Amino acid sequence: MIVTVDTGGTKTLISSFTKSGKIGKQIVYPTPRDPVKYTQLLRQALESEYGSKKVDIIVIALPGIIDDHIARWCPNLGWKNFDVRTALGKVLGGAPIYVENDANLAGLAEARLLSPTPDFALYTTISTGIGTGFISKGKIDPGLEKSEGGHALVEYDGKVREWESFASGRAIKETYGKFARDITSKRAWNHIADRISRGFLAVIPITQPDVIIFGGSVGTYFDRYATQLAALLDERLPAHITRPTLLQAQHPEHAVIYGGYYYACDVLAHQKSRE
Repeated sequence: MIVTVDTGGTKTLISSFTKSGKIGKQIVYPTPRDPVKYTQLLRQALESEYGSKKVDIIVIALPGIIDDHIARWCPNLGWKNFDVRTALGKVLGGAPIYVENDANLAGLAEARLLSPTPDFALYTTISTGIGTGFISKGKIDPGLEKSEGGHALVEYDGKVREWESFASGRAIKETYGKFARDITSKRAWNHIADRISRGFLAVIPITQPDVIIFGGSVGTYFDRYATQLAALLDERLPAHITRPTLLQAQHPEHAVIYGGYYYACDVLAHQKSRE
């Protein structure tokens, strides 16, 4: 059995998978900002649900920069140098634990679901913050695995700001007084498309992905801003740079746990090949 954990800025989602990819029961609870409480709740949930079962591997996704399975920086949770593997100890009989960036894992899943798999894909999750994952030929790109597109510095409203400070789900809620799901005004969504476009205008010329895949809670409402976003990018990108194909994630709010599954399968396959 494979167990995957999606740690978001507001909620944590846990699920199991069989090795053939069948998804199991999902457990959801608010993400504590205190890493000690986070570890306690996660250990309790894992042991309660899977303590009596054989777990081959656990993959934990965290929203920030991950280096050697340690969360060096998770700004939306206020975590620095958080070693969740050591904190959890030998949970579930000492099953090996792997830690990866959430957007990288989501991008891994969504890129592999496309046929054919794109040569170079950019997965963008727009939720509490904005996360980016670059996938090269169906693998997390090693040169960009620590990228933090949501913190790209762009000018907006007369100020140089981090992209996610004005275009994330949190920023949308602060600006419009509503969650994305409750916004129906076409005018509002045109404004949101403009906000979202600003970061891509900085990122696309540098990375030039073939496709951009939209996930996260705001990605769920992709149809409300996709046309306007494409028009803005077509208008503003340099003439010699082709706009990537824009797609909605097939699992907008569950891509991370599916990515954890694919990541786990790759690890297990690699281990088996070395036996």
